[in-house]
Amino acid sequence: MQIPTPRGRLLENRKLADFTWLRVGGPADYIFQPADFKDLADFLDTLPQELSIFPIGVGSNIIVRDGGIRSVVIRLGKGFNDISFDNDLVHCGAAILDAHVARKAADKGLDLTFLRTIPGSIGGALKMNAGCYGTYFSDVFVSAEGVDRKGRQVEFNNNNLKFGYRNSNLPLGVVITKVTLLSLGAGSPDKLHKKMQDQVAVRNQTQPIKERTAGSTFKNPSGFSSTGEQTDTHEFKAWKLIDDAGCRGKIMGGAQMSLKHSNFLINKGSASAHELEALGEFVRKKVYDTCGLTLEWEIMRVGEPHKKPKR
Repeated sequence: MQIPTPRGRLLENRKLADFTWLRVGGPADYIFQPADFKDLADFLDTLPQELSIFPIGVGSNIIVRDGGIRSVVIRLGKGFNDISFDNDLVHCGAAILDAHVARKAADKGLDLTFLRTIPGSIGGALKMNAGCYGTYFSDVFVSAEGVDRKGRQVEFNNNNLKFGYRNSNLPLGVVITKVTLLSLGAGSPDKLHKKMQDQVAVRNQTQPIKERTAGSTFKNPSGFSSTGEQTDTHEFKAWKLIDDAGCRGKIMGGAQMSLKHSNFLINKGSASAHELEALGEFVRKKVYDTCGLTLEWEIMRVGEPHKKPKR
């Protein structure tokens, strides 16, 4: 099939391990990094319809299986990381990092501080309705723009995205390019930056930030994020259930459940995607056997398993 020639970067048969935080994953058929909105729209318009696409952010919340992805992976970059302000509205490109938005908003006296410790990009935060400290992306979301599989511009709001706990109703084949957020309130830049410094300090103490992870591995069965408050309950938090099942620190090949935070899956350096996913499934079974609850993956797992060569 004829692949269109874009102005941006088009890589063929490139391993996705280079693009994910866990550093695992086989090759994609193609990886496309568009130069700008028009480049993306034109490419999707002329790409043969039988070829599927798979948008990816900075790879902070994904396991790509060892066999790779039979799709054109769309990865936004410099042409989609702008940010601007209009009173208490924040307009940002989908590729900009959550932490960067939080810091830039704080400089303007706008409170989006909850984004500071959420790994990944704004587009991914929208897709997953990311949240922490009792605040979710949907709480600040106003609207979004994107491109569909036929290269047409599409728009979204809270009504048609229908956010839930760690999910949204974003249609398959849509690449989000721009998002508008509403500040939670105003405050002095100094106080907002201090608040974020405190959040980062807590995260550094409780999470394995220097390891190869993809953030929280499983959703909380309680259906809500940790609030950070002293009154927060833990009975139905994923980490507590994993602890109760005796899986803190569990190792399988090069994969490990973190000793520091048991809901973090770690690549110790040599793990395959298969080992990471297999360890996660082992933990799910142990939790179910212990308490009868089924943990749901928060990390997205995509692609094909590694195929053994024929003898």
